[in-house]
Amino acid sequence: MKSPSFSDYFQLHFIVLIWGFTAILGKLLEPMDSSALVLFRTALAVGGMGTLLYVQRQSIRVNSGDRRRLLGVGIIIALHWTLFFLAARVSNVSVCLAGMATSSLWASVLEPVLLRRRVRAFEVFLGLVVLGGLYLIFRFEFDKGLGLTLAVLSAMLSSLFTIINSRFAPKYNAMVISYYEMIGAFIGSAGLVLGYVLLENPLPETLYPTRLAQWGWLLVLSLVCTVYAYSVGIRLLRKFSPYLAILTVNLEPVYGIVLAVLIFGSSERMTPGFYAGTLVILAAVLAYPFNDLITRWLSRPKLE
Repeated sequence: MKSPSFSDYFQLHFIVLIWGFTAILGKLLEPMDSSALVLFRTALAVGGMGTLLYVQRQSIRVNSGDRRRLLGVGIIIALHWTLFFLAARVSNVSVCLAGMATSSLWASVLEPVLLRRRVRAFEVFLGLVVLGGLYLIFRFEFDKGLGLTLAVLSAMLSSLFTIINSRFAPKYNAMVISYYEMIGAFIGSAGLVLGYVLLENPLPETLYPTRLAQWGWLLVLSLVCTVYAYSVGIRLLRKFSPYLAILTVNLEPVYGIVLAVLIFGSSERMTPGFYAGTLVILAAVLAYPFNDLITRWLSRPKLE
C-alpha cells in the first residue's frame, strides 16, 4: 500500500464534506420515501457511471465470482442509505450524523474478523470512548432514540462495505467497482420499494419526485455525492487502511451538523448534552493518528 500524500488527505476530507451534505439532501427531498430516494439515486448513478466508463473506453470485465460479490455489496449499500435517510427523517440531520460517527467502533470489531488481522487494544479503547459519547447523546436526546439507533445500524453497514471494498480496490478500477455496486444497490432498493408498493394501495406520491427542484437535488445526490464521491472514496482505499478511512469519515458530523444548522436553523439546534456526546465521539476520531505517531516514535532505532 502506497503512503498517502497531502492531496490524498485533502480529497478524503473533501468527499467526507460531500457525504455530510447527503443527509441534508435527504431532508430537502422530503416527502419522498427513503427507499424510493435510494432507487432514483442509484438509477441515475448507474447511468452516470456507465456513460463515463463508455467515454473512457474502460473495460468493465470482472470475474463472475467477484461480480456476484460486488452486486451483494451493492445491496448492503442500499440498506445503508435507506436507514441513513430514514434516520434523518425520524429525528434530524444532526442526530443522524452523530450516529454515523460510530462507524470506527464497528470497524474496530469487523476489520479484524473480515481481514483476519489481530485486534488492536487502542482501537477497542476508542470504540469504548465512542460508546460513552453515544450514552451521553441517548441520555439527553432520548426522544430521538429511534433516529439514533437507525443511524448506528447504518454506520455498521457502512463500515462493513468499506472493509469489503478495501479488498477489491487494488484489484479493479474504482469506477468499475462503483458501477457494479450501484447496480446491486439499485436491485436492493427496487426490492424495498416493491415491498412498500405491495403494502400501500393506491401507489403513494412519495415514491417519485413531484417537483422540478426534487429532480435537481436528485442529480446533485446521484452525480456529485455518488458518482464522484463514492468512486474517489474507493480509489483512496489503495492509499488508506479501511480503519483510517472510516475514522476520517467520522468527521462527517462536524461538516454536516454545521451545514445543517446554517441551512435549517433552529430545528437542528440540540441540547448541550448532544454536543458533549458528539465531541466525545470526535475526540476518539482525532486521537487515532496520535497513537500511530507514538507507536512509530517508540519503535524508532535508538542511537547509542
